Amino acid sequence: MLFTEDTIGEFFEKQVKKDPNHDFLIYSDRNLRFTYKEFDERVNLFSKGLISLGVSKGDHVGIWAKNVPDWITFLLATAKIGAILITVNTAYKSHELAYILKQSDMKFLAIVDGFKDVDYINTIYELVPEIKTQEKGKLKNKEFPHLKGVIYLGKDKHRGMYNTRELMLLGEQIHDEEFLTVKKSLNNQEVIYMLYTSGTTGFPKGVMLTHRNILNNGYYPGERQKFTDKDKLCHPIPLFHCFGIVGVVSIITHGATLVMLDVFDPLMVLATIQKEQCTAVYGVPTMFIAEYTHPMFNLFDLSSLRTGIMAGSPCPIEVVKKVMKDMYMKEITIAYGLTEATAALTITHADDPIKKKLETVGTPMPHSEVKIIDPKTGKTLGPNQTGEIICRGYNVMKEYYKMPGITKETIGEDGWLHTGDLATVDEDGYYKIVDRIKDIIIRGGENIYSLEIEEFLHAMPGIKDVQVVGVPDEKYGEIVGAFVIRDDEVDMTEEDVRDYALTKIARYKVPKHVFFVNNFPLTASGKVQKFKLREQATELIKTSKR
Repeated sequence: MLFTEDTIGEFFEKQVKKDPNHDFLIYSDRNLRFTYKEFDERVNLFSKGLISLGVSKGDHVGIWAKNVPDWITFLLATAKIGAILITVNTAYKSHELAYILKQSDMKFLAIVDGFKDVDYINTIYELVPEIKTQEKGKLKNKEFPHLKGVIYLGKDKHRGMYNTRELMLLGEQIHDEEFLTVKKSLNNQEVIYMLYTSGTTGFPKGVMLTHRNILNNGYYPGERQKFTDKDKLCHPIPLFHCFGIVGVVSIITHGATLVMLDVFDPLMVLATIQKEQCTAVYGVPTMFIAEYTHPMFNLFDLSSLRTGIMAGSPCPIEVVKKVMKDMYMKEITIAYGLTEATAALTITHADDPIKKKLETVGTPMPHSEVKIIDPKTGKTLGPNQTGEIICRGYNVMKEYYKMPGITKETIGEDGWLHTGDLATVDEDGYYKIVDRIKDIIIRGGENIYSLEIEEFLHAMPGIKDVQVVGVPDEKYGEIVGAFVIRDDEVDMTEEDVRDYALTKIARYKVPKHVFFVNNFPLTASGKVQKFKLREQATELIKTSKR
């Protein structure tokens, strides 16, 4: 039997009854603390506020925000009324937001002021100018016909938007009986979150995950880390990532304490761990590197740490060694997964031998199946044979939203999810990732999809053709490189391409290197040989540094 068949709301409320005064959420830098009971009360007001706006079971509600406290309020509030929460990458700009708004059939969007160089308020006003002139909550826009309104997560007032205070006041007008009726209508196999990922092809796809997916795949990694209610997790992972959401749920399933950061900052992570005496911290390899290489690292006492998860991109052996030794994380766990599998397929145990932590990504989640197959024949392979890693079980997504064809390509009729990643398994059942699909660029844990960038750059005047590849980088592992064939007699520079992209797509997707060429290396059948472009890019960068 799986750990639970509850909905997320049901399970959280059980934890509230079990230990209402236990610390649930802490923002150390804000000196903000909520017990389980206090936070549940806030969640209930938000839930009823959404009901008052006309949000019903199955409606799509988006959130575009850094890790502010009410991100987690929204995570639980939507779950309690059966609305589907759509996460929007904080680095997205107008081009990407417009796609998500339209493709997801979003009814309401919750936002903050902005993040880094992206002004969320002005971006949404530019995309949907009617917000300023039409009645709140009754928006009509031809481009985004499902969108009815915007919620600002904060005290400030913005024309045409609800703010947090208004939402909570509206929630006070909804009777508990109505709220209870909605909660009783839910079951744990219904979709509750939709996270966008490009997977292996094209523009982002909405991965649809259920209560059952999220709750159970939060619990089992927590078990591998030996979490109890005494643990405190320092959690700097962006909540729009599946890793971020499942990290929150791991705490809920173990009645532990969540210590959040608005954004990742290595100094803030170190200070928070010391101040709150955190026992665990999550991160991708680049985060851990930034922490232990920080000039002030030795000024902090991290001896309270014992465990955590390193995942999101390949974990270099030397990084894992350093974290285990210098950050006291001898019980660190290493995970591998993807959004379509609710984050984790495999993970090591806290007390696994060091060799297994350094060289593998652990064993499968309980109550799930993982195996290696020949990608051409589908035949199951034996130990130490390289093939595609696939999985089947409770953690596999329900589907891609409005993409039945691609869903069938990804999940076979027999229920096996195809990852497209190459791996091996040893005689002890521990998996090792050999390689990722070549066209996916993994920049410090962020997946960047070449086809999406190519499609975007094709629209730039003066570009005849373009191919995008991952280029090796010491800091991020990989960064974006673009090979461009210009229209005849067009005068275009690398900065022209970068400037064009910077105003329309997320900064992390903008090509760091642009190479102008006359043609691409092709196969006999006319397909571009991207591996040759990667080799060429690596050599060109080396040459430029000499």
